[in-house]
Amino acid sequence: MMIRIFPYGAIQFMAFEQYKTLITTKLGVSGHVHRLMAGSMAGMTAVICTYPLDMVRVRLAFQVKGEHTYTGIIHAFKMIYAKEGGFLGFYRGLMPTILGMAPYAGVSFFTFGTLKSVGLSYAPTLLGRPSSDNPNVLVLKTHINLLCGGVAGAIAQTISYPFDVTRRRMQLGTVLPEFEKCLTMRETMKYVYGHHGIRKGLYRGLSLNYIRCVPSQAVAFTTYELMKQFFHLN
Repeated sequence: MMIRIFPYGAIQFMAFEQYKTLITTKLGVSGHVHRLMAGSMAGMTAVICTYPLDMVRVRLAFQVKGEHTYTGIIHAFKMIYAKEGGFLGFYRGLMPTILGMAPYAGVSFFTFGTLKSVGLSYAPTLLGRPSSDNPNVLVLKTHINLLCGGVAGAIAQTISYPFDVTRRRMQLGTVLPEFEKCLTMRETMKYVYGHHGIRKGLYRGLSLNYIRCVPSQAVAFTTYELMKQFFHLN
C-alpha cells in the first residue's frame, strides 16, 4: 500500500494542477467546472500509472493464514504475469476502476475546491487566515481544511462506491469461486446486483469505507494545502 500511495498521490495532485491550467488556458473553461474536469482526469491518470501495484496489494490483502498463494510483492507480480495473461493480467478490472475514479476524483476535487472558495468568500475571517508564504492570499484554517476534505471524500465515495466493489471483485479474479461469472464489468455488476442487491451488494461495506476514506481525504487535502505553502506555491 505504501509503495503504491507515494506515486499515486504524487501523480494525482501534480496532474490536477497541470490539467487545471490546461483546461483554463486551452479550452477557456473556468469556475467550478474546471475543478471537476481536472480532478477526473488526474484521478484516471494516477490510476492507470499505478494500477499493477493496486492489483498486487488487493491479492496480498485477500490472503488468509495458511493459504498463501503469494509469498511477497515480487512473487505476486511473477505469478500474475505467468498465470493470468502476462502484462494484461495486471489490468484486470481497470475499466470499472476508471469509471469509478472519474466521478470519485472529480467530485472530490470539485467539492473541496468549491467549499474552500465559498468559505473564503463568505466567511474569510472565521474560516480563513493569511497564507504563511504569501500574506496576500487567504487559505483555510487547518481544522476547516480537514473538515472540507472529509466531506469531499464522503460525497465522492458514496457516488463511486459500486464501481469500487466491482473493481475489487474483478481484481481478485481466480481467487474467488465465482470468477467465471465476473470476467467483465457488466457481468460482475449484474452478478453482484442479482445475488446481493444494492444495499448488501453494490454498497456493501460502505459505512466501513467511510471510516477509511473520510480521514484519508481530509489528511490528503490538508497536507496538499500545507505543502503548497511550504514550497511557496501561493
